[in-house]
Amino acid sequence: MKVVLANDGLAQSGVDALEKVGFEVITTRVAQEQLVNFINKNNISALLVRSATEVRKSLIDTCPNLKLIGRAGVGMDNIDVDYAKSKGIHVINTPTASAASVAELVFAHLLTGIRFLHNSNRDMPLEGDHKFKQLKKSYASGSELRGKTLGIIGFGSIGHATAKMGLSLGMKVLFTDHHIEKETVKVLFFDGQSVEFKLTNSDLKTVLKESDFISLHVPAQNGYVIGEKELDQMKQGVGIINTSRGGVLDEVALVDALDNNKVSFAGLDVYESEPNPEIKILMHPKISLSPHIGASTQEAQERIGLELASQVIKLLK
Repeated sequence: MKVVLANDGLAQSGVDALEKVGFEVITTRVAQEQLVNFINKNNISALLVRSATEVRKSLIDTCPNLKLIGRAGVGMDNIDVDYAKSKGIHVINTPTASAASVAELVFAHLLTGIRFLHNSNRDMPLEGDHKFKQLKKSYASGSELRGKTLGIIGFGSIGHATAKMGLSLGMKVLFTDHHIEKETVKVLFFDGQSVEFKLTNSDLKTVLKESDFISLHVPAQNGYVIGEKELDQMKQGVGIINTSRGGVLDEVALVDALDNNKVSFAGLDVYESEPNPEIKILMHPKISLSPHIGASTQEAQERIGLELASQVIKLLK
Protein backbone atom coordinates (compact mmCIF):
# COMPACT_ATOMS: atom_id res chain seq x y z
CA MET A 1 0.00 0.00 0.00
CA LYS A 2 1.35 3.41 -1.00
CA VAL A 3 1.26 6.08 1.72
CA VAL A 4 0.47 9.75 1.11
CA LEU A 5 1.33 12.47 3.63
CA ALA A 6 -0.83 15.58 3.21
CA ASN A 7 1.27 17.66 5.56
CA ASP A 8 -0.65 20.92 5.23
CA GLY A 9 -4.05 19.27 5.07
CA LEU A 10 -6.22 17.96 2.24
CA ALA A 11 -9.94 18.30 1.59
CA GLN A 12 -11.94 15.22 2.54
CA SER A 13 -12.93 14.77 -1.09
CA GLY A 14 -9.26 14.24 -1.96
CA VAL A 15 -8.70 11.89 0.97
CA ASP A 16 -11.73 9.82 0.01
CA ALA A 17 -10.68 9.60 -3.63
CA LEU A 18 -7.21 8.34 -2.68
CA GLU A 19 -8.43 5.88 -0.07
CA LYS A 20 -11.02 4.50 -2.48
CA VAL A 21 -8.29 3.16 -4.75
CA GLY A 22 -6.10 1.81 -1.95
CA PHE A 23 -3.82 4.63 -0.81
CA GLU A 24 -3.26 5.30 2.88
CA VAL A 25 -3.57 9.02 3.59
CA ILE A 26 -1.97 10.68 6.63
CA THR A 27 -3.11 14.22 7.42
CA THR A 28 -1.16 14.67 10.66
CA ARG A 29 0.79 17.93 10.60
CA VAL A 30 4.48 17.11 10.95
CA ALA A 31 6.89 19.88 11.99
CA GLN A 32 9.47 20.81 9.35
CA GLU A 33 12.40 19.64 11.46
CA GLN A 34 10.79 16.22 12.00
CA LEU A 35 9.62 15.72 8.43
CA VAL A 36 12.53 13.66 7.08
CA ASN A 37 12.34 11.12 9.90
CA PHE A 38 8.56 10.85 9.59
CA ILE A 39 8.69 10.33 5.82
CA ASN A 40 11.32 7.61 6.09
CA LYS A 41 9.80 5.89 9.12
CA ASN A 42 6.35 5.69 7.50
CA ASN A 43 7.61 4.89 3.98
CA ILE A 44 5.86 7.90 2.47
CA SER A 45 5.57 7.73 -1.33
CA ALA A 46 3.84 11.07 -1.93
CA LEU A 47 4.19 14.33 0.01
CA LEU A 48 1.43 16.90 -0.51
CA VAL A 49 1.99 20.44 0.78
CA ARG A 50 0.62 23.97 0.59
CA SER A 51 2.82 26.98 1.32
CA ALA A 52 3.78 26.16 4.92
CA THR A 53 5.96 23.10 4.29
CA GLU A 54 9.25 23.44 2.43
CA VAL A 55 10.58 20.64 0.25
CA ARG A 56 14.24 21.43 -0.36
CA LYS A 57 17.23 19.55 -1.74
CA SER A 58 18.26 18.28 1.70
CA LEU A 59 14.88 16.63 2.26
CA ILE A 60 14.80 15.18 -1.24
CA ASP A 61 18.28 13.69 -0.79
CA THR A 62 17.43 12.06 2.53
CA CYS A 63 14.03 10.60 1.55
CA PRO A 64 14.86 7.99 -1.12
CA ASN A 65 11.38 6.44 -1.15
CA LEU A 66 9.66 9.70 -2.08
CA LYS A 67 8.12 9.36 -5.55
CA LEU A 68 5.89 12.42 -5.80
CA ILE A 69 5.66 15.94 -4.40
CA GLY A 70 2.39 17.80 -4.81
CA ARG A 71 1.58 21.46 -4.19
CA ALA A 72 -2.03 22.25 -3.29
CA GLY A 73 -2.05 25.52 -5.20
CA VAL A 74 -0.25 27.31 -8.00
CA GLY A 75 3.14 28.64 -6.89
CA MET A 76 5.87 26.13 -6.09
CA ASP A 77 8.57 28.41 -4.70
CA ASN A 78 8.63 26.32 -1.50
CA ILE A 79 9.74 23.26 -3.52
CA ASP A 80 13.07 22.66 -5.28
CA VAL A 81 11.18 21.61 -8.38
CA ASP A 82 14.01 21.14 -10.88
CA TYR A 83 16.15 19.20 -8.42
CA ALA A 84 13.27 16.91 -7.50
CA LYS A 85 12.58 16.21 -11.17
CA SER A 86 16.26 15.50 -11.76
CA LYS A 87 15.95 12.75 -9.14
CA GLY A 88 13.02 11.18 -10.97
CA ILE A 89 10.39 12.52 -8.56
CA HIS A 90 7.05 13.65 -9.98
CA VAL A 91 6.22 17.27 -9.06
CA ILE A 92 2.61 18.38 -9.49
CA ASN A 93 0.41 21.32 -8.60
CA THR A 94 -3.17 22.53 -9.14
CA PRO A 95 -2.88 25.62 -11.36
CA THR A 96 -6.57 26.13 -12.10
CA ALA A 97 -8.42 24.86 -9.03
CA SER A 98 -8.12 28.03 -6.95
CA ALA A 99 -8.27 30.62 -9.74
CA ALA A 100 -11.87 31.73 -9.17
CA SER A 101 -11.37 32.04 -5.41
CA VAL A 102 -8.27 34.21 -5.74
CA ALA A 103 -9.95 36.38 -8.38
CA GLU A 104 -12.91 36.98 -6.08
CA LEU A 105 -10.54 38.05 -3.31
CA VAL A 106 -8.93 40.53 -5.72
CA PHE A 107 -12.33 42.15 -6.17
CA ALA A 108 -13.10 41.96 -2.47
CA HIS A 109 -10.02 44.14 -1.95
CA LEU A 110 -10.85 46.37 -4.91
CA LEU A 111 -14.38 47.04 -3.72
CA THR A 112 -13.15 47.52 -0.17
CA GLY A 113 -10.57 50.05 -1.34
CA ILE A 114 -12.79 52.19 -3.55
CA ARG A 115 -15.50 52.42 -0.85
CA PHE A 116 -13.11 52.66 2.16
CA LEU A 117 -14.72 49.65 3.83
CA HIS A 118 -11.50 48.58 5.56
CA ASN A 119 -11.57 51.86 7.50
CA SER A 120 -15.30 52.30 7.95
CA ASN A 121 -15.47 48.81 9.44
CA ARG A 122 -12.94 49.95 12.03
CA ASP A 123 -14.56 53.31 12.72
CA MET A 124 -18.25 52.38 12.84
CA PRO A 125 -18.02 50.14 15.95
CA LEU A 126 -16.06 52.86 17.77
CA GLU A 127 -17.79 56.04 16.59
CA GLY A 128 -20.89 55.06 14.65
CA ASP A 129 -23.24 55.74 17.56
CA HIS A 130 -22.15 59.35 18.07
CA LYS A 131 -20.36 60.43 14.86
CA PHE A 132 -22.60 58.86 12.23
CA LYS A 133 -22.98 62.02 10.13
CA GLN A 134 -19.27 62.79 10.26
CA LEU A 135 -18.41 59.26 9.18
CA LYS A 136 -20.98 59.42 6.42
CA LYS A 137 -19.29 62.55 5.11
CA SER A 138 -15.80 61.08 5.46
CA TYR A 139 -16.63 58.00 3.40
CA ALA A 140 -18.92 59.62 0.82
CA SER A 141 -16.30 60.10 -1.91
CA GLY A 142 -16.03 56.55 -3.19
CA SER A 143 -15.98 55.55 -6.84
CA GLU A 144 -17.22 52.76 -9.12
CA LEU A 145 -15.31 50.03 -10.94
CA ARG A 146 -17.49 50.13 -14.04
CA GLY A 147 -15.83 52.00 -16.87
CA LYS A 148 -12.40 51.92 -15.22
CA THR A 149 -9.31 50.15 -16.57
CA LEU A 150 -7.95 47.07 -14.79
CA GLY A 151 -4.34 46.19 -15.52
CA ILE A 152 -3.32 42.58 -14.89
CA ILE A 153 0.37 41.67 -14.59
CA GLY A 154 0.71 37.95 -15.25
CA PHE A 155 -1.99 36.20 -17.24
CA GLY A 156 -1.99 32.61 -16.03
CA SER A 157 -5.14 30.92 -14.78
CA ILE A 158 -5.66 33.40 -11.92
CA GLY A 159 -4.98 36.46 -14.07
CA HIS A 160 -7.41 35.04 -16.61
CA ALA A 161 -10.08 34.54 -13.93
CA THR A 162 -9.50 38.09 -12.68
CA ALA A 163 -10.00 39.40 -16.21
CA LYS A 164 -13.33 37.58 -16.44
CA MET A 165 -14.59 39.27 -13.30
CA GLY A 166 -13.41 42.70 -14.42
CA LEU A 167 -15.06 42.34 -17.82
CA SER A 168 -18.30 41.14 -16.21
CA LEU A 169 -18.34 44.33 -14.11
CA GLY A 170 -17.94 46.53 -17.18
CA MET A 171 -14.24 47.25 -16.83
CA LYS A 172 -11.70 47.60 -19.60
CA VAL A 173 -8.97 44.98 -19.10
CA LEU A 174 -5.31 45.23 -20.10
CA PHE A 175 -2.79 42.48 -19.43
CA THR A 176 0.92 41.87 -19.77
CA ASP A 177 2.60 38.48 -19.75
CA HIS A 178 5.91 37.11 -21.00
CA HIS A 179 4.36 33.99 -22.52
CA ILE A 180 0.94 34.98 -23.92
CA GLU A 181 0.37 37.24 -26.91
CA LYS A 182 -3.39 36.96 -27.38
CA GLU A 183 -6.15 35.45 -25.28
CA THR A 184 -9.86 34.91 -25.68
CA VAL A 185 -11.67 35.40 -22.39
CA LYS A 186 -15.09 33.80 -22.18
CA VAL A 187 -17.41 35.23 -19.54
CA LEU A 188 -20.11 32.74 -18.54
CA PHE A 189 -23.45 33.65 -16.97
CA PHE A 190 -25.80 31.66 -14.75
CA ASP A 191 -28.25 30.82 -17.55
CA GLY A 192 -25.69 29.38 -19.94
CA GLN A 193 -25.16 32.52 -21.99
CA SER A 194 -21.64 33.73 -22.58
CA VAL A 195 -19.71 36.61 -24.10
CA GLU A 196 -16.21 36.35 -25.56
CA PHE A 197 -13.59 39.09 -25.38
CA LYS A 198 -10.37 39.01 -27.40
CA LEU A 199 -7.48 40.57 -25.50
CA THR A 200 -3.99 41.35 -26.76
CA ASN A 201 -0.86 41.48 -24.64
CA SER A 202 0.33 45.00 -23.79
CA ASP A 203 3.82 45.92 -22.64
CA LEU A 204 4.32 46.59 -18.96
CA LYS A 205 4.80 50.32 -19.49
CA THR A 206 1.39 50.61 -21.16
CA VAL A 207 -0.34 48.66 -18.40
CA LEU A 208 1.27 50.82 -15.72
CA LYS A 209 0.46 54.08 -17.52
CA GLU A 210 -3.15 53.39 -18.50
CA SER A 211 -4.59 51.36 -15.62
CA ASP A 212 -6.77 52.75 -12.86
CA PHE A 213 -6.21 49.58 -10.85
CA ILE A 214 -3.40 47.03 -11.10
CA SER A 215 -3.52 43.42 -9.93
CA LEU A 216 -0.39 41.26 -9.63
CA HIS A 217 -0.50 37.57 -10.63
CA VAL A 218 3.10 36.47 -10.99
CA PRO A 219 5.26 33.74 -9.41
CA ALA A 220 8.04 34.46 -6.94
CA GLN A 221 10.80 36.60 -8.48
CA ASN A 222 14.44 37.38 -7.79
CA GLY A 223 13.54 41.07 -7.69
CA TYR A 224 10.57 43.39 -7.53
CA VAL A 225 8.04 43.47 -10.36
CA ILE A 226 6.67 46.71 -8.94
CA GLY A 227 9.17 49.06 -7.34
CA GLU A 228 9.72 52.81 -7.14
CA LYS A 229 10.36 53.12 -10.89
CA GLU A 230 7.16 51.29 -11.83
CA LEU A 231 5.09 53.21 -9.28
CA ASP A 232 6.28 56.47 -10.80
CA GLN A 233 4.91 55.36 -14.19
CA MET A 234 1.40 54.71 -12.84
CA LYS A 235 -1.60 57.02 -12.91
CA GLN A 236 -2.08 59.40 -10.02
CA GLY A 237 -4.44 57.73 -7.54
CA VAL A 238 -4.00 54.19 -8.83
CA GLY A 239 -5.09 51.22 -6.69
CA ILE A 240 -2.82 48.16 -6.37
CA ILE A 241 -3.75 44.60 -5.39
CA ASN A 242 -1.26 41.82 -4.65
CA THR A 243 -2.61 38.32 -4.10
CA SER A 244 0.31 36.53 -5.77
CA ARG A 245 3.55 36.41 -3.78
CA GLY A 246 5.23 38.57 -1.19
CA GLY A 247 8.42 40.07 -2.56
CA VAL A 248 7.11 41.00 -6.02
CA LEU A 249 5.91 44.37 -4.71
CA ASP A 250 8.34 46.72 -2.95
CA GLU A 251 6.47 47.49 0.28
CA VAL A 252 8.74 50.39 1.28
CA ALA A 253 8.12 52.08 -2.07
CA LEU A 254 4.41 51.26 -1.76
CA VAL A 255 4.10 52.97 1.63
CA ASP A 256 5.86 56.05 0.27
CA ALA A 257 3.49 56.11 -2.73
CA LEU A 258 0.48 55.77 -0.44
CA ASP A 259 1.74 58.55 1.82
CA ASN A 260 2.24 60.97 -1.08
CA ASN A 261 -1.11 59.98 -2.65
CA LYS A 262 0.40 58.56 -5.83
CA VAL A 263 -1.39 55.33 -4.85
CA SER A 264 -4.87 55.79 -3.43
CA PHE A 265 -5.09 52.38 -1.78
CA ALA A 266 -3.61 48.89 -1.79
CA GLY A 267 -5.03 45.46 -1.09
CA LEU A 268 -2.57 42.86 0.16
CA ASP A 269 -3.02 39.15 0.77
CA VAL A 270 0.72 38.38 0.72
CA TYR A 271 3.72 40.12 2.30
CA GLU A 272 7.47 40.48 1.94
CA SER A 273 8.14 39.40 5.53
CA GLU A 274 5.32 36.84 5.77
CA PRO A 275 4.35 35.39 8.20
CA ASN A 276 5.37 38.51 10.13
CA PRO A 277 4.20 41.49 8.05
CA GLU A 278 5.79 44.83 8.82
CA ILE A 279 3.91 47.01 11.31
CA LYS A 280 3.86 49.91 8.81
CA ILE A 281 1.89 47.71 6.45
CA LEU A 282 -0.46 46.35 9.11
CA MET A 283 -1.31 49.78 10.51
CA HIS A 284 -1.51 51.79 7.29
CA PRO A 285 -4.97 53.33 6.85
CA LYS A 286 -4.90 52.97 3.05
CA ILE A 287 -4.20 49.23 2.94
CA SER A 288 -6.86 46.52 2.96
CA LEU A 289 -5.37 43.38 4.53
CA SER A 290 -5.99 39.63 4.46
CA PRO A 291 -3.76 36.81 5.80
CA HIS A 292 -2.85 34.88 2.61
CA ILE A 293 -6.30 33.40 2.09
CA GLY A 294 -6.61 33.71 -1.69
CA ALA A 295 -7.23 30.00 -2.29
CA SER A 296 -8.87 29.39 1.07
CA THR A 297 -12.49 28.83 0.15
CA GLN A 298 -14.42 25.63 0.68
CA GLU A 299 -15.02 25.28 -3.04
CA ALA A 300 -11.38 25.80 -4.02
CA GLN A 301 -10.13 23.34 -1.42
CA GLU A 302 -12.56 20.71 -2.70
CA ARG A 303 -11.34 21.22 -6.27
CA ILE A 304 -7.70 21.19 -5.15
CA GLY A 305 -8.21 17.97 -3.20
CA LEU A 306 -9.84 16.19 -6.12
CA GLU A 307 -7.30 17.46 -8.65
CA LEU A 308 -4.35 16.41 -6.51
CA ALA A 309 -5.89 13.00 -5.86
CA SER A 310 -6.51 12.47 -9.56
CA GLN A 311 -2.90 13.26 -10.44
CA VAL A 312 -1.48 11.09 -7.63
CA ILE A 313 -3.63 8.15 -8.73
CA LYS A 314 -2.62 8.59 -12.36
CA LEU A 315 1.10 8.76 -11.59
CA LEU A 316 1.49 6.27 -8.73
CA LYS A 317 -1.33 3.74 -8.94
